[in-house]
Amino acid sequence: MDILGTSLRVCVDDLDAAVPVYEKLANAEAVRFQNGPVAVAAVGPFFLMSGPEGHLEVLRKIAATLAVKDVDEALVDLHTVGAEIIAGPKPTPIGRNLVARHPDGSVFEYVDRQGPGTD
Repeated sequence: MDILGTSLRVCVDDLDAAVPVYEKLANAEAVRFQNGPVAVAAVGPFFLMSGPEGHLEVLRKIAATLAVKDVDEALVDLHTVGAEIIAGPKPTPIGRNLVARHPDGSVFEYVDRQGPGTD
């Protein structure tokens, strides 16, 4: 699988207050979207997330988001190494994703830009 980049996941209480800070630090403009009840702002290498504590508790267990060329290819490689697929693959507002637990217990999200609206 080709890993194209990594994003750090940051849970914040006030997304509107956090966005300008991270825009300045990353020298990048935020792209906002909703993921169920969680508001997300992608800013450079950061995914800022704010929402109900129950949802954030689950999201905090994911160490990082890995951008890959193709989620289907990642799925094959993850199965090969004995990873457990926790969620997905499924479409998202920006492509497709899956969440996997590696054999060592680490949990990562894998995302690609393939799918509707990603042209």
